[in-house]
Amino acid sequence: MGTYYLTAFEKTGKTLLDETFEANNESEAKEKGNAILAEKGLLQHTHRCTTQAGQLVLFHR
Repeated sequence: MGTYYLTAFEKTGKTLLDETFEANNESEAKEKGNAILAEKGLLQHTHRCTTQAGQLVLFHR
């Protein structure tokens, strides 16, 4: 199981979400990340999800 970092931003650069969560793999992390964003109403904002090593798993601009 790995730790993933999820962040969402306003167009101004203001951070709206900065959260960590655990997932078994990148596919599961992408699903969990999307679910968190949807729950918080942030899917249309710029967001990214990365691994502990900094690899990009999910990105929306």
